[in-house]
Amino acid sequence: MPCPVVIVDRVPDNIVQAAYSAVHTLYIEVCGDLEFLDPEDTTFTLTHLSPGPVLDLGCGPGHFTKFLTDAGVPAIGIDMVPEFITHARATYPGIGFELGSLRTLDAPTASVAAILAWFSLIHLDPTELPAVLAEFHRVLTPGGRLVVGFFESTDEVEPFPHKVTTAYRWPADRLSETLRRAGFTELARLHHPTAGDVRPYAALALAKS
Repeated sequence: MPCPVVIVDRVPDNIVQAAYSAVHTLYIEVCGDLEFLDPEDTTFTLTHLSPGPVLDLGCGPGHFTKFLTDAGVPAIGIDMVPEFITHARATYPGIGFELGSLRTLDAPTASVAAILAWFSLIHLDPTELPAVLAEFHRVLTPGGRLVVGFFESTDEVEPFPHKVTTAYRWPADRLSETLRRAGFTELARLHHPTAGDVRPYAALALAKS
């Protein structure tokens, strides 16, 4: 299931970084372990990202990167928060973790086989999303894979009150159409309805067209 993330709306990356850094210890305690990954989510992701290698963008404490690596899919975790990268490197030695922003990827054009963006896009205002998706499209190889996890709504793209600040939820069809316009073809989707205090969320698997 998705864990709480720090969301900062329409602000520079350094502000987002500072906000994540302020809660990094709690975030790692609450979310930063393999046990917090839902088996349905990991199966879906592994199915559509294999064989990699994968850029895990917004990797946080690095546990999803660790899962992929253990499953035989080479992965590199990228996050803008130094505390997350320090934790990931210490906790999962032998796996590559790097500081970086998903807005500008340090990778040549058509050089990346797959991207995981697991709830790393929800802080983006909808008007910002196309530019980020264009960067994903740039670095992916032809036919390269993309898996996106997101909070789901039924009718409209809408902000909602997050524990930290505003986040956005998307109807799966609307997000799929946005991704199609960015040059991706949907392959599969996964839905998780509301369960207790967990908001409905979903995942899309796509290929660069």
